[in-house]
Amino acid sequence: MSLNKVERNIIYQGKAKILYSCSNPSNLIQYFKDDATANNAEKHSIILSKGIINNFISEYLMKSLEIKGIPTHFIKRLNEREQLIKKVKIIPVELVVRNLAAGSIIKRYGINEGIKFSEPLIEFFYKNDSLNDPLLNEQHIEEFGWSDNNEIKLMKKEALRINKILIKIFDNAGIDLVDFKIEFGHCFNKKNEKQIILADEISPDNCRLWDKETKKILDKDIFRKNLGNLISGYQEVADRLGVKIN
Repeated sequence: MSLNKVERNIIYQGKAKILYSCSNPSNLIQYFKDDATANNAEKHSIILSKGIINNFISEYLMKSLEIKGIPTHFIKRLNEREQLIKKVKIIPVELVVRNLAAGSIIKRYGINEGIKFSEPLIEFFYKNDSLNDPLLNEQHIEEFGWSDNNEIKLMKKEALRINKILIKIFDNAGIDLVDFKIEFGHCFNKKNEKQIILADEISPDNCRLWDKETKKILDKDIFRKNLGNLISGYQEVADRLGVKIN
């Protein structure tokens, strides 16, 4: 798909992706960068081909969720780094679904890494880098006007559905889905009805993934913790999922 200069206006630039306008005002182009960041971008590197691998993995997982009835912003992959997506107004709340204890929850509550929760935990964070994405409760979300009670219930329900689907996908690949972060946004369907859909991406950048037997880390914690070659870990995830990078 060729894009002219008008169509390449930057709408948003994040740590790992750029969103461009395109000829259809209802859609956007999502570009996957090679930037790797940690600790709210305090640590930053360019890791060649990271964005390519994430693009292909996210395509595969978004398609898999769509097949199971989860509405997403994904339309199609355009090339090795870009996707055509639906334009959404992002709700500034990140949902983290935790199956096993890892990351910030360990430090916050002094629990041991790897503990399996009796039920998946859902945490909310305010999507704001300048404030270090603070933890929220549902009353915060309603009080500050970011979403209402019905939408919060829907997002939680969808997050748990997504979790079940992803657990099965990764389990078949010999991988434990430890936790993952997702975002939702508003858009209008073909009947011009407002709906909430899954946005952003699903990749090793925003999932914690451990080998089921060895507990080898296969996600961005490789970069966060200086554990070795990030691309090797991401490529292993793609290979196990049967995702062909071309």
